[in-house]
Amino acid sequence: MIVGILSDSHGRVEWVRLAVEVLRRNGAEMLFHCGDLGGIEVLDELLEIPTRFVWGNMDRPDGATFAYCQTVGLPWPEAPLTVELDGKRIAACHGHEPHARSLLENGQFDYVFFGHSHERQDTRKGRTRVINPGALHRASVKTVATLDLASDTLTFFEVSTGRVVEL
Repeated sequence: MIVGILSDSHGRVEWVRLAVEVLRRNGAEMLFHCGDLGGIEVLDELLEIPTRFVWGNMDRPDGATFAYCQTVGLPWPEAPLTVELDGKRIAACHGHEPHARSLLENGQFDYVFFGHSHERQDTRKGRTRVINPGALHRASVKTVATLDLASDTLTFFEVSTGRVVEL
């Protein structure tokens, strides 16, 4: 399975639309948004592909947001988000939460996805691969990433061109 990872859209719907298109063209079968979505309009753009997401420090979910998620079938995010896909344990958080560091250090996950810093990252902490896809707002190069869970292949894409970019 190929998952698409994006973060820090801060309500920039036009960039989210382009990002989803780039991710879909490159095989993403599921999306993970690592927070700072910036509103329901961003969630609208994520509905074409199964999506999981977390809230960021700039998100302000309320009752209307909860009702919207129920209506469109988006799971309300837990903190942290944890899933198992294709035998891989994945955690996602925004990166500002008190528990974020423990996700990296407990060794229970194959992958931890996060955002917050607006900078691409691909590192390892023990057995855990730590991935930040970059940002769709306040970044000189707006990037997203795909991760092939079967081959452990991570690829970053520049959203405006769809081209592969190096870390």
